[in-house]
Amino acid sequence: MTTSTRSFFSDFDAHLFSEGSHYRIYQKLGAHQIVMDGKKGTHFAVWAPNAESVAVIGDFNDWNAAKCPMQMQGSTGVWTCFVPGVKEGALYKYYVVGKHGVRAEKTDPVGFFAETRPRTASCVFDLDTYQWQDQKWLEKREKTNHLEAPVSIYELHLGSWMREHDPDGVERQDRFLTYRELADKLIPYVQELGFTHVEMLPLSEHPLDRSWGYQTTGYFAATSRFGTPTDLMYLIDKLHQAGIGVIMDWVPAHFPRDGHALGLFDGTHLYEHADPRQGEHREWGTYVFNYGRYEVSNFLLSNAMFWFDKYHIDGLRTDAVASMLYLDYAREGGDWLPNQYGGRENVEAIDFLRRLNEKVYLEYPSVMMIAEESTAWPQVTRPTYLGGLGFGLKWDMGWMNDTLKYFQLDPVYRKFHHDKLTFRAIYSSSENFILPLSHDEVVHYKRSLLSKMPGDMWQQFANLRLLLGYQYTTPGKKLLFMGGEFGQWIEWNEDQSIDWHLTQYFSHQGMQRFTADLNKLYRDEPALYELDCHGHGFEWVDCQDAEQSILTYLRKDKHGKSVLVALNFTPVPRHNYRVGVPEGGYWKELLNSDAGIYGGSNMGNNGGLYADQYWHHGRHESLNLTLPPLAMVILKAQ
Repeated sequence: MTTSTRSFFSDFDAHLFSEGSHYRIYQKLGAHQIVMDGKKGTHFAVWAPNAESVAVIGDFNDWNAAKCPMQMQGSTGVWTCFVPGVKEGALYKYYVVGKHGVRAEKTDPVGFFAETRPRTASCVFDLDTYQWQDQKWLEKREKTNHLEAPVSIYELHLGSWMREHDPDGVERQDRFLTYRELADKLIPYVQELGFTHVEMLPLSEHPLDRSWGYQTTGYFAATSRFGTPTDLMYLIDKLHQAGIGVIMDWVPAHFPRDGHALGLFDGTHLYEHADPRQGEHREWGTYVFNYGRYEVSNFLLSNAMFWFDKYHIDGLRTDAVASMLYLDYAREGGDWLPNQYGGRENVEAIDFLRRLNEKVYLEYPSVMMIAEESTAWPQVTRPTYLGGLGFGLKWDMGWMNDTLKYFQLDPVYRKFHHDKLTFRAIYSSSENFILPLSHDEVVHYKRSLLSKMPGDMWQQFANLRLLLGYQYTTPGKKLLFMGGEFGQWIEWNEDQSIDWHLTQYFSHQGMQRFTADLNKLYRDEPALYELDCHGHGFEWVDCQDAEQSILTYLRKDKHGKSVLVALNFTPVPRHNYRVGVPEGGYWKELLNSDAGIYGGSNMGNNGGLYADQYWHHGRHESLNLTLPPLAMVILKAQ
């Protein structure tokens, strides 16, 4: 087979790549269909600076390394070749002869598509053929400040949200729904429930289903489990046309050891550190990226830009940020190396995260960069010029842990743990927070949200409605994992779909209806979202009634208009419960989680009531409320 060593990887590309500032390196590395010397074919380029030789092997040359050798471009470490006649759909790998004669067949690190597991070859694919129809969404996004907008996220795993069923209604374990089939089923469901965004667990290519996508082998390849890259574009496009944003989980913290992937790529520790005290997460069995190597940080920065450029996504949720920030993360003493200043902070990873957020927000100021950061690292969501990491939002893992511990208590003991709910007010505006009830809380024998709740079945559902009501009225954006919206009993299992059959029963229908109404109220009422990230948006009425396990507070919009939230965390109804309010007149009951349509006892305030000129809680006006058992009520002056 005749090949050419001419390259469209220029000296300027090499310069930018070597200094770590080629933010769209995917345009030059990988497999690209071009015309060279009047011939149509595919140009291949791969970074392997320590290799002794590299060749392209594929179904177009009988997987014979002698037929398509590659040439290194100067001292860049990038090997290239042009192969005439290679078309879209061709399968290929790189045959790398590394130091000391080590040989390996490697998947393209910048490949755009891959064979379906367990096969591992890359596939030549043109990402520019899809015709996007989401211009209205993108224009609207450009005008939106997410910190002041309603953001309620439906987190899901595409492989187990819903599975294919045979004609008898039996779920098939051997076939997922495709991206296009998911578009038909997922979009109307998310619209009905009223979520503003979906967040998909990682969709980059990964070999093991049970890793949920967090063991990434193909950072630039949309997983072939559900179809082609074009099919994923179709799903995202249709979500946008329906007014639903798309967030994707992204994993720059570590990568697996699979032999066809990034590890020991050119026979040396190229993407990872050589010293296992720096280069391995032993509890996960994975490698750690060497963020101090410019080409490696460039690879990851370019990958982030790639998903915004090519797939029009609206946000990246960066996984396991804490593991990147600390050199001693999940390591025993003596099993880690300090930084050049003697500290435990990973200076190179910090620099990478700052550059990442600066670059993304420079070009896409209206998207969301979200950190899953589980420690008290300061200023995660503050600008880099102030010393922050530059993320837009951060998961509040402290809120999640405290809240779930509280809710799992028998209500008789809750009064002794009242501070688990009140403590958050001390720090709630220190970062721009998302309040997550995520997949991590309903796996590994942690039980589903519903089954965590104490009491009999009625009380469990009431508690779950109360939990979501508390989440949606607490400052911060919202995230709920699939199944929680209708009260799934069993914890999440990635090998099967969530238990849709439960939605035929009234209790689960009521839970689903409550979630939809909660989302609607959240989106319609600016006081519940406009000042989520500002201290002025929240004010306690009474945070000290631990004896009765009741909280009352105000949420405020930019103009000072308030809604009153009252939460009763016991199964004891509270009659004639007086609450001070900022103004008189009629207060309408906007939502009551104990309503009969949700499965509650239908106790409440008859749709609303007038304030009395009765001094209470330091206010001239007050309401004499009925607080239903294990319930939340929201009221607003009319």
